[in-house]
Amino acid sequence: MKRITIAIAGCGDRGLNTYAYCQEKFPDLMQIVAAADIRPERLKIIKKQFGLTDKQCYSDANSMLEQPKLADAIFICTGDKMHYPQALAALNKGYHILLEKPIATTEQECIDIAKLADEKNLYVVVCHVLRYTVFYQKLKELLDKKIIGDVVSIQAIEKVGYWHQAHSYVRGNWRNTEESSPMILAKCCHDMDILLWLTDKHCKSVSSYGNLMLFKEENAPTGAPLRCTEPCPVADTCPYNAVNFYMGMVKKGEYGWPVNVLHNEPTEENIMESLRTGPYGRCVYHCDNNVVDHQVVNLLLEGGTTINFTMCGFTADGGRELRIMGTLGEIYGNVHNKKISVMPFGKEAIDIDISKLTDDFSGHEGGDARMVEEFLRLLNGEPVSKSITTISRSVESHLVALAAERSRLNNGESLIL
Repeated sequence: MKRITIAIAGCGDRGLNTYAYCQEKFPDLMQIVAAADIRPERLKIIKKQFGLTDKQCYSDANSMLEQPKLADAIFICTGDKMHYPQALAALNKGYHILLEKPIATTEQECIDIAKLADEKNLYVVVCHVLRYTVFYQKLKELLDKKIIGDVVSIQAIEKVGYWHQAHSYVRGNWRNTEESSPMILAKCCHDMDILLWLTDKHCKSVSSYGNLMLFKEENAPTGAPLRCTEPCPVADTCPYNAVNFYMGMVKKGEYGWPVNVLHNEPTEENIMESLRTGPYGRCVYHCDNNVVDHQVVNLLLEGGTTINFTMCGFTADGGRELRIMGTLGEIYGNVHNKKISVMPFGKEAIDIDISKLTDDFSGHEGGDARMVEEFLRLLNGEPVSKSITTISRSVESHLVALAAERSRLNNGESLIL
């Protein structure tokens, strides 16, 4: 078994803080040999942490991709709009790809990447990390065994969390479709993928409703300034007060995500400076966001199975829940609580405690590291689980999400896929 050499395009929270550190988990499976990022401070960190030389570090992903092939595989973890040209360039260079979601931001771009990967006989594994969690793997096992018969209907919710909505989708990188992608794609292609995977069915039609209800200038409290660092009449009561949120984390000694997005090495001083000058200190009512803060999606699958999915930024905490209703029983699952309840009709319910099935819940309930490990083993020609996704199946989840966005923009029109 060989160590797979890796080039990392984009050394942000996913590329550096999540995937690069898998080398420490799997030192016999991967070795980082090149990295690129437009921020010198991020390159400095990955260079020091993984022993890279100046020649192995590039000021942007495009310049790295202009070089002769540098590694067996590339992790593409750049902004949404960059995925398409960089994935095509990487495939043409002969790289296998671990591709951060979304694949791309249009239907045709997604299809183009899948087509080229097939032509080049190269793997493109999309970071649909939920597939690799013990929680969803257990659900898949139960459904494949027909414990509740055939799936008739699913109700699922993605609780974004009020603070996560503000951080990522009002102030952050995914706030504006012109700069990234629609929220239903950026956030919930995960959910579209996992729901199709669990049912093992294709989607026939989609309809959707949703909008941006709260985070708009006309809803700003009277006298609210442009930044939370300025005197604000509702500073003490506003749940979206950036100073209270981020500085509160630092004062409690919590230096991980999302506060480390503001600065690589958070301190009270540099986080406060970031709030004064950077995007995360802006009042949530005075940002350039245009993505939704809530959306519902209805799916009709082959065979008549239906799915109702809700994404909402107005929840006290984050996490996913779902209720799966079958011909012989019902399953309720809560990812955050690590619980699955199986309720066969006419029989005693069975409660499954997921926390007893693994001791690794780091990074998307343990899915991040397991996904990277499976990708590396796939490239080594070793057996892998049913969790690993093909690029064609991943494309379908994106086509569903993009159709949902078109439906939403057309007042819930039902669209045939």
